[in-house]
Amino acid sequence: MVGPSLTDSERDIASRRLKLSFVGLVAASGGLIALQAGGSLVIIAAGIVSGLVLGAVLLWFLLRWWAEFLPQPDRGRR
Repeated sequence: MVGPSLTDSERDIASRRLKLSFVGLVAASGGLIALQAGGSLVIIAAGIVSGLVLGAVLLWFLLRWWAEFLPQPDRGRR
């Protein structure tokens, strides 16, 4: 039999990196849109900051939504 290829600590690190990358991608997108629109440095910084906030909110929503599909340990035992 083949066991899991990642330990629990490696899985936690990979999960954290994926979450940070997702938020960073949304933040970079906000900054790039502001840059493409010809905004000043203040507008570009505001796009990045608002992208960070939006990315964190989206991540929170996706994690809560995804938790509905994960098996519950006590489901069906009572």
